[in-house]
Formats: sequence, C-alpha cells, structure tokens
Amino acid sequence: MIKALVFDWGGTVMKDFGLPGPMYSWKKLEWVENLEEMLKYLSAQYTCVIATNADQSNTEDMKKALQKIGAKAYFRHFFSSKDLGYEKPDVLFFRSILDRINMKPGQTIMIGNDYDKDIVGAAEAGMHTIFYNPTGIFGSFEMADAVIHDMDELIDTVKWYEK
Repeated sequence: MIKALVFDWGGTVMKDFGLPGPMYSWKKLEWVENLEEMLKYLSAQYTCVIATNADQSNTEDMKKALQKIGAKAYFRHFFSSKDLGYEKPDVLFFRSILDRINMKPGQTIMIGNDYDKDIVGAAEAGMHTIFYNPTGIFGSFEMADAVIHDMDELIDTVKWYEK
C-alpha cells in the first residue's frame, strides 16, 4: 500500500528557470503545469514529501520558495541534499529520507524529472518510481515504473499502484 509520495523540487514541483541564487529570491516563481490541482487531491490521501539536490538552496530556502507560490501547504516533509549530507542518486539519500519519514521503500513513490538522479537512485533504494518527462525525452527508462508527460496524469498513475 502506498503511503507517501516523494517529489523532486526543481522541474517537478516548481519550474526551474536556471536563475542565479536561491529560488526563493527569483522574481519569477511558478508551479509546474497542472501539479497544483493534482496535489489538492493527493496531499489529502498521501504524505507528500519534497526531496531535492538544489545547488543553491538548503531546506529552509526551499520552504520559502514553496511558500511564495502556495505549495508548502501540500507537503509534510522537506529534505535537501545540503542538509541530509547525501545527494541523489546516492541510495543513502533516499534511505535517509525513508528513515526520517518512517516508511518502507515499497510504501513510497518517487516522482521526478531527472531519470538518472531521481528515478535510478530511488529504484535502487527499493522505491516505486514515476518519471515525469514533459519534454518527451526519448530513451529506455527501464528503472521507471511509469512515465508521464503531463502532471494531469499523476493521480491516475498513483492510483495504478493501488490495484
């Protein structure tokens, strides 16, 4: 049974415009298309978590950016590689999060837009995975349990795990 959804941050929850400095300081902050509507439903059903490698932001910086677009309310736990001491795709990054939220790998789904960092590491840690591929990158994504191209597919994809 799935109990938690672990989301990458930049490019999965919020658009990453690649600007300098921590994301909360950017003049332009936006949701990834269609995600907010999905999170209204999903956050009531599952523990939602953010897990990021953000180069220029620690966990508190990430929370500030999420707050500015109203996204912080949908998440219960927030983790950054700067604070965890491990980076994706290191299996220890994912295991550390699982320990801190008191979940087993099979109870969680990692959702991310970077196949190598988000999906491979999470799969190696035993987590279920959804690769968010909005640009339609072509390739073989064998370690992804599912591939979606638009966040409006997320609820149906998560429900698929419940069957």
